[in-house]
Amino acid sequence: MQRFFPACAPLRMQRQLTITACVMLGWLISPLTLADSSPSVEDLFEMDLKQLLNTRVTGSHLSLEAPAYSPITVIDQEQISRSGANSLDELLQQLPISAGYAGNAGNTYWGTNGNSSTHVNLRGLGINRTLVLIDGHRIANGGTGANAAVDLNAIPLSLVERIEIFRDGASAIYGADAVAGVVNIITRTNLQGAEASIRYGETSKHDGATRNARISWGANGQLGASNNQASLLLDLNHYTSDPINMASRAPCGLGEVNGELVCVNSGNTIGGRARLADGQRINFNQIAGGDGDFYEPYSASKHNFNANPYLNAINPVDRTSLSAKAELITQSQLRLFSTVMYTKQEAEQLASPGTLGLNRPMSISADHPTNPTGQNLVLERRRLLEAGTRSFYQDIDYSYGLIGMEYKIGDNWLWQSSINHSRNTGLDGWTNVANLDRVDQTLDTSVCSNAPNAAIPCGDYLGYGDLSAQVLDYIMTDIQDRGGNEQQAIATHLSGELMQLPAGALMLAAGAEVREDKAWRYPDPLVLAGIANSGEQEVVKGRLKAQEAFVETNIPLLRDLPAIKSLELSGALRYSDYDLFGDNTNYKLALNWQPLDDVELRSSYASAFRTPNVPELFLGNLVQNRITRDPCSNWSSLPANSITRQNCQAAGVPANYQQLVTSVPTTVGGNPDLQPEEANTRTLGILWQPAFAPGLSASLDYYSINIDKAIVTIDGTTRLAACYNSTNLSHPLCGASHFTRNPFSGEINYLSVQWVNAAHEKQQGVDLRLSGETEWEGWQAQLDWYTSYLDSYQIQPYQNAGRIDYAGKVTSGRGSYLKWRSQARLTLARANWSGSYGIRYLHKGTQLDAIPGSIGANIPAVSYHHLQMRYQAAKTLELALGIDNLFDRSAPYVSNWLDTNTDTMTYDQAGRRWYLGATIKW
Repeated sequence: MQRFFPACAPLRMQRQLTITACVMLGWLISPLTLADSSPSVEDLFEMDLKQLLNTRVTGSHLSLEAPAYSPITVIDQEQISRSGANSLDELLQQLPISAGYAGNAGNTYWGTNGNSSTHVNLRGLGINRTLVLIDGHRIANGGTGANAAVDLNAIPLSLVERIEIFRDGASAIYGADAVAGVVNIITRTNLQGAEASIRYGETSKHDGATRNARISWGANGQLGASNNQASLLLDLNHYTSDPINMASRAPCGLGEVNGELVCVNSGNTIGGRARLADGQRINFNQIAGGDGDFYEPYSASKHNFNANPYLNAINPVDRTSLSAKAELITQSQLRLFSTVMYTKQEAEQLASPGTLGLNRPMSISADHPTNPTGQNLVLERRRLLEAGTRSFYQDIDYSYGLIGMEYKIGDNWLWQSSINHSRNTGLDGWTNVANLDRVDQTLDTSVCSNAPNAAIPCGDYLGYGDLSAQVLDYIMTDIQDRGGNEQQAIATHLSGELMQLPAGALMLAAGAEVREDKAWRYPDPLVLAGIANSGEQEVVKGRLKAQEAFVETNIPLLRDLPAIKSLELSGALRYSDYDLFGDNTNYKLALNWQPLDDVELRSSYASAFRTPNVPELFLGNLVQNRITRDPCSNWSSLPANSITRQNCQAAGVPANYQQLVTSVPTTVGGNPDLQPEEANTRTLGILWQPAFAPGLSASLDYYSINIDKAIVTIDGTTRLAACYNSTNLSHPLCGASHFTRNPFSGEINYLSVQWVNAAHEKQQGVDLRLSGETEWEGWQAQLDWYTSYLDSYQIQPYQNAGRIDYAGKVTSGRGSYLKWRSQARLTLARANWSGSYGIRYLHKGTQLDAIPGSIGANIPAVSYHHLQMRYQAAKTLELALGIDNLFDRSAPYVSNWLDTNTDTMTYDQAGRRWYLGATIKW
C-alpha cells in the first residue's frame, strides 16, 4: 500500500478506521488513468447526485437553493490567499465576529502554560462554544491533552477550499457545542495536475521570520476501463517560524507609579526578597561576585527583575502536514469518499528563570549558617538566575481519518453514512525546574554537606551568585507530561423531497449519530508529587458517549404572490442521550421571506446546549500562576472616600502593601457535578441584492444569545475587584474559600477559580456585510467589508449577583470585547497585475478592572493596514508581495496584561512585516 500511497506511512499505528481510509485511497490511485475527453468528477456529480444537492448549506442537512437560508459568512480560496495568513488561526481570529481569548502565535507561558494550540472564539463566548467541522464532520479536540476545543494547527491552510461560518445556534443540527456558531472548513476537491508554492517573510526589525512551502497534486478522470469516475488529491505542507524576543517590543514590564508609566518589572528578585521576623522586608545581594552576606531594605525600583529579555513575544513553531482526499463515483449513483490527514507540530516557549517561594514557603531560621540577619526569615521570592532560562516545549501529533458513502435512492432521496476517527497525542515539558524536596534538603544542615562532591550539597539561597554549580546540578531537573484527545463517530442520514406542495418541494432529513470522546493527561511524577517548582497537577482522564437522532424539514408556504415572492418555514429537532448527563432535546425554527426579487428577510429561534468537557469534569486541583491584578496594591494612595481603600484597610492589608508580582498562584479544578449549559439564540436579518447593481450584496443581522447554567471560572482579577468594591466586604466572593492573604505581607497566598454551573450570560449585537464587484475600463474591482457591533455582553457570575458588562471592555486574561470590529478589503485586477488593500479596525475600549483615570484605563482605537500585490509572470507562475501592518502600528498599553504590556489576543506585537511568495502550476 505504501508503494501507491506513502502518505499512509505516518498513520500505520492508528486505528483500523484510518488504515481503512488509506487502503481506499491507495486502491483508487493505482489504476487511475486520466483522459481529457472524459467528464471530470465535478461534471459527473453535476449530472446525477448534484441534481439533488443543489447547494450544500452549512447549518442544514437539507439541500436548499435559497442563499439566504441562514446567516452564513463564506471565505473562499481567493479571500484566503489575499489575507496573507499563514494558518487558520491567523485568518479566523482577525474576523470581526471573533473576540476574546483563543490562543495564538504569542502563546507565551503566561497563557495556560503556552501549549501552542490555537482556536477560534466566535462572539468571544469561549472556544468551547464554537463547533469546528471538517466537511461537515466533527474532529477531536487538540493540544497537549484533555483540551477543550479543536486545535486549528491540525488543519493545513493549503487544504482549505473555503470556510463557512454559520452565525447562529446549531445544536438542533449538529448537537452540543454549537452555541456561538459553527465553523465548517471545506477541503479542496478539484485539482488537475500539480502546484507548488513557497513563501518567506519577516518583520521590519529583521526577526520573526516565517517560511512556508507546500506541494499539491491532484487528478480526476476515468478509473481504468470502467465508466466510473475518481479523483485524488495529495497535499504536503511545511511551516516554520522564528521567535521575536519580548524585550524587542516591550523593553520592560510597565506599570503606573505616582501617575507615571514606568518599568515595574517583577518582584521575584535574583538576590532573594525576604520578610524578617520584625516585619521588615529586605533583599539580598544582587551583584555577581558581591558580598554574599549583604542585604538592605527591599526597593521595587532597585531590586525588581526585568523578565522581558528572557521571554518571547512570538514563539517558534515547526509544523508539517500531510493530507489526502479521494472520491469514487459509480454509474449506479454511489459516491465513496475518504479523507486522511496527519499533522506534526513542535513548538517551544522561552521562559524566564524559575522562582522559589511560589509553590512552597521557604523559612530559614536565625541560626542557619547562611542567614546573616540574626532573625528568622521567610524567603518570599528567589529567582534562580544562576540556573539560566527555562523552556516549555510541545511535541504534538494529530491524525484524522474519514470514510463515507452517498447513495441516491430514486430521483429525490440521498442516503449518506460516514465513519470518522481522529486522535491527537502530545508530549510537553519544562526544562530547568527546581525539585522542591531537594531544595529543602540543601537547606537541612543535618543531611547536607559542604564537602566536595557531597551527595547532598548545602545551598545558600540568600544572595545572587551564592549557589554553587554543584547545588544547581542537584536541585534542577526537567519534567515531561503526556496527554491526548480522541474521538470516533458513526453518522448516517437520509434527505430528500417528501412531496410537492403548491409553493414548492417539502424537504425532509432524518438521521442518527453515535459519538465517543476520550481525553487524558498524565503529569510528570514530580508534578504529581507536588515537588516540582511548576505548580501542582493531578491526572485527568475521562470519556463521554453520546447517541443522537434528528429530524429537519423545510416547508414552502407561499410563492409568487404580491409582496411574497417566497415564504418558507424550516425546523429541526434533535434528541441527545449522554451517558453522564441523561437526555436532552433541542429545536430550531426559522422563517425565510422574500418580499421582492432583490430582498430577503430571515429570522430564527433556536435552543442550544454545551456539555461539560473532560477537564471541566475531571480535572483535579492544580495550581497555575495566573496574571491577576490586586485592587489593594497601593491602597493608601486612593482617595479617603474610596470603597476599595476602606475595604483594604478593614481587611488588614498593610498600608504600604504593593503587589510585587503580577502572577498569583491560582487553584483551578474540575467539578464532576457539572451539568450541560442551556442556551437560546434569536436572529433577525435582511439581505439586499439590488437588481440595478449586479454583483452588489448587503446584509444586516441582529442576534441575541442567552446562556443559562453557564460553566464559568471567574478570573482572579474580577473576583477581587467585585469583593473590594462591595460595601463592607459583603460580596460572596470575599469568603476565605475564594482567596486568602498572608497576614504579614498582605500578598495573596490562595486564590480559587474552580468551575461551577453558576452563571447567566446574555449577548446581543449586529453583523453587517457589504460586498460587490464591478468592471470598469478593463479594471475588475471587488470589495468585501465585514463589521460586527457588540451591543452588550452581560455576565451574572452566580444567582442574585450583579451583572458584569463586557461590551467595550478589555478583560484580564479573557481578551477584549470591543464594541466595533471591522475588516474591509478592496481588490483591483487588470491583465497580469492585481492588488488588494485591507484595513482591520478595532474600536476604542476601556479596561474592565482599571481604576478610572489611571493610565491604560482607556484604550484607543487601532487600525491595521495590509497591502498585497500579485503578478502573473507566466501562465503557470504567479508572484506575490505583501506587507502587513503597513504603518507599523504598535499595540496600545493594557495594564492587566504582562506579555508585551498589551492584550496579545487582540493587538499586533510583531509590527510591520513583509512576505514574498511564488506559486507554480504544471
